[in-house]
This record gives sequence, structure tokens and C-alpha cells, in this order.
Amino acid sequence: MRRIWIVDDESNIGLSLRLILEREGFAVTTFTSASDYRRANGREQVALFLLDVRLPDASGIDLLRELRAAGMTAPAVMISGHGTISDAVEAVHAGAFDFLEKPLHRDRVLLAVRNALDQSVLREENKRLKEQVGSPRMIGASPAFNRIVDQATLAAKSDVRVLLIGESGTGKELLAAHIHAQSPFAGGPFIKVNCAAIPNELMESELFGHERGAFTGAAALRRGKFELADSGTLFLDEVGDLPQAAQAKLLRVLQEGEFHRLGGESPIKVTVRVVSATNKDLSAEVAQGRFREDLYYRLAVVPLRVPALRERPQDVRVLAAHFLEEFCGRNNVRAKQFDGTVFDLFERYSWPGNARELRNVVERMVILSPGDILDKDSAPIELRLGRDPEAPNSVEEARRSAEREHITRALDEASWNVSAAARALGMERTSLHKRIRALGLART
Repeated sequence: MRRIWIVDDESNIGLSLRLILEREGFAVTTFTSASDYRRANGREQVALFLLDVRLPDASGIDLLRELRAAGMTAPAVMISGHGTISDAVEAVHAGAFDFLEKPLHRDRVLLAVRNALDQSVLREENKRLKEQVGSPRMIGASPAFNRIVDQATLAAKSDVRVLLIGESGTGKELLAAHIHAQSPFAGGPFIKVNCAAIPNELMESELFGHERGAFTGAAALRRGKFELADSGTLFLDEVGDLPQAAQAKLLRVLQEGEFHRLGGESPIKVTVRVVSATNKDLSAEVAQGRFREDLYYRLAVVPLRVPALRERPQDVRVLAAHFLEEFCGRNNVRAKQFDGTVFDLFERYSWPGNARELRNVVERMVILSPGDILDKDSAPIELRLGRDPEAPNSVEEARRSAEREHITRALDEASWNVSAAARALGMERTSLHKRIRALGLART
């Protein structure tokens, strides 16, 4: 049942509107002042607001601005007994859908309410379609890629919490969006939080919101990400960077399914599917006392390791072709093509920045290359030079060393049966042969 909140200081007007709207199947709550509304804390999901322009303790238009600042997106219809054109214009600029003058007529009220609700549904549907069309697709063809997508799809079917583990740039956010789209929560919002980008002192307010006056500068109620994600999915990116205080409160939310806004007294219940991601070894963070063990086990009910691009070299060619088509279209340039030398170069490079680095390289080549054919000479210098032999302690050398050790161990365990080792590594046999040659591995 859709809920409508009415804020009007004339109790007879509130009662009349309530009777009209309840007969149409709406749940209605009435308030006679802005302060009465604020005390309600906005704990319910509201489909529509009806606000009087002149309240005894505030302007209805200012109250509307306060709603919008708090993240309330439900449409609002303003009501006035002595409205002026300037009031109507100001209300529209503040985000009002319609403006009604007293005395109110039943048919006019219902028409405004229905139009506002219909417009709200269309707006949300349009937003959802834009997100679907505009969001990048998951691209890949390697066994490692297909395996992680299959695992994520299986996990998505329930409300189990998933922890995505992998290096930066491997596509963890895309995989989280895939889990949301395949889950029972797909009809709800997909809310993202980058835990590494939010200052520690603002983290609690960002996640759980705050009440008006909760701290200096809190001029209006603000809903946090958990509340905004109700009935949907909350994606906690770089969750390993959460400060200790926020870790404790997050644990309580996961255990109890409710929280308090900063400065609030009443609990707020939510139903949220949590997917988190990290490029850190959280088990090591737990051992060193930087991450709560109980929170780790709450988040990592299903841990999924997202493979680095160097572990799925078959996907380099597919991704590069996809990025090339995307950037040619976006930059309004003639369609360009790679020649074979570029793919040879791409497949020899270890891509420490993963798919994100490949994306940036392709975009740079599209913009800076005047011709229609992109060859190896149009690639960035770091790709053409490969690793620096004078820097044996570089990040690149460290990555190659780790890869060499990983592949050597798999080959030793398979008695150097390349086919068996490739299956264990989630690679194709031909790709493993290429890596063996590139790394100079030999059986001892």
C-alpha cells in the first residue's frame, strides 16, 4: 500500500484529504507542523508528500528543500490558501510536481496525486533502463572468466553475502552489479560506497545517515546508504579500509537488520543484500588486528576470487576489441582496427592495472593515432619496452616472480603435465604454453 504524508496546519484540511485518499486505497499520515513531521524521522517509505506552503513554524517550500537534501525523492504537491505566482514558481524550482490552491476539490486532488505517482514510476523506470543500457557489459571468454561469472550467478540466487577478492581494475564492481541484477533484489536500488574515498569521521554518517542537529553543520536529516539501499543491494567497495568504529556498527546492522541514524533514538529496519569487495588479504588484516574477525566471517559467507587479467590472457583480445569499438563511437571518430602486432604486444604484457589499464591504453591509442589501423608503434612506450631490466625489484618483476612461482608449483604438482596444470590453473593449454615460454620456465 502506497503511503502519502500530509503536512498542513489546518486539521480540517488534513482530515478531508485523508478521507479522500484512504477511499482510494492509500495509507495516509497527517502532520500539522514541520516540527511534527521532523519528529517522525522519516522511517517509513513515502510515495508522495502533500505540503502546505505556509506552516506555523516553517515554509512548506523550505521543508521541501529539506526533504530533497535528505535524499527523499518522492514527488511533492504543494497546497496554498493564498498562493501567488511567485510561490508557485519557487515551489517548482524547489522540486514540487504540482501546486494546488484552496479550497481543494476532490477530483483536482486525485488528478494531481495520480499524475505525480505515475510520473514518479516513469522516472524510476527510465532511470533503471538507462542504467541497464549505459552500464558496461561483462566481457570475457576464458575458462577463468566463465568460472567466476558462473559462481557469482549461483551465489546471486539467494540473499547470501558475497565478498569479492581481487586486484584493482579486475572488474569487481561489474561483478557486484551482475550479482544484483541476477538476485531477488534486482527490482531495488544498487547503491555503491567506496570505503577508501570517505574520511573516517564521515563514514558513519555516510553509511547510516544523521538526524538534523546531530553535529555541527547537520542542518537537515540525511538518509545514509543503508537506508537508500533498502530492498536492494549495497556494494561496499574497498571494505578493508573501513575504520574500526564503522566496522563495529556495520557488524550490528548485519546481525540485527536495523540501525540508528547518527543522533537518532529510533531504530530503522532495512532489508539489504550486502556485496563487498577488497584488494587486500582480509585474513591477514584480521591476523594483524586491523579488521574484525567476526565481521570478516559475516561478509565472506561466499568469498569469490576475481582473477587478474594476466591469469586470463585469452580475454585481452576480446576486451581490447570491445574497448576499441566503444571509444571510436564515444569520440565520434571513424572505426579503427588493430593489426596483429598489437595483440602480440598486448598478450606479452602482464597488465598490472588489469582491465582498467587495458581500457586506458586503448582509449589513448584511439585518441592519439591519426590512422585507421592501430599497430604496435601506436601503443604506449611502456608496453613496447616491456619490463625494465635495470629494475629487478620493480612491481612488474614482483608480479612476474609471483606468477612464475604459481605456475611452477602447478606444473610440479602435475608432474609437468601441461594439460593437467592448465586445468588446475583455469587456463587453456596453449595459453599456459605461452606463459611457460615467456617466463623461461624449464623442468629441473
